[in-house]
Amino acid sequence: MKSSQKIVVMALGGSVIFPDHIDWGFLRRFRSFVLRYAKKGRRLVIVVGGGRLSRMYVEAAAKVTAVKNEDKDWLGIHATRSNAHLLRTIFRDIADPVVIDNRYKIKEPKFPLTIASGWRPGWSTDYVAAVLAHDFGVKEFVIVGKPDGVYTKDFMKYKDAEHIPEITWRKYRKLIPAKWKPSSHAPVDPVAARFAEKNKLVSVVLAGKDLKNLEALLNNKDFKGTIIR
Repeated sequence: MKSSQKIVVMALGGSVIFPDHIDWGFLRRFRSFVLRYAKKGRRLVIVVGGGRLSRMYVEAAAKVTAVKNEDKDWLGIHATRSNAHLLRTIFRDIADPVVIDNRYKIKEPKFPLTIASGWRPGWSTDYVAAVLAHDFGVKEFVIVGKPDGVYTKDFMKYKDAEHIPEITWRKYRKLIPAKWKPSSHAPVDPVAARFAEKNKLVSVVLAGKDLKNLEALLNNKDFKGTIIR
């Protein structure tokens, strides 16, 4: 990240804060990290994912009746809003009291921390992060999630999957599905990838639990992850 960049837009994966339960231990460490970072005068915009909470709602509904993709998306969106309000509560002393749940709700971040949730069916919080970066005049957005970067194939299934330190959007899009589906697990969803490529945005993908690695990125030091440009 450029040290001169005053605003950092970050998509915080729901799997980081709500893997199987609310990881309050991580949230406590994350609060300390954000407070330390906020003292440097830079502003954070965090877009929160739904995580396991989202899947719990979808799985429960599917056991009762057939669920359309649009409704799966809405369940996921409201899960992200619950997680966003959890973060807003934790950061009440520095966060904007308004959660961004639709585009243009906030023209410019004015607090040390601004929190956003999912918006509409058809895309994930990755897309929200990309759009907010574009709208706030930021050329980069960070994806902080479960994977520690982009791989040549699904590293959860294939042991020979190779980590890619840097890749173009064109090549990246060939590695992921062309269309968005609820609960898909691409490091950056296809809708966000198309938007980022079109608007010449750069994304950095790295593991969310490793706050030292995230701090290294934000301080322009060596880090482990993938740069997509």
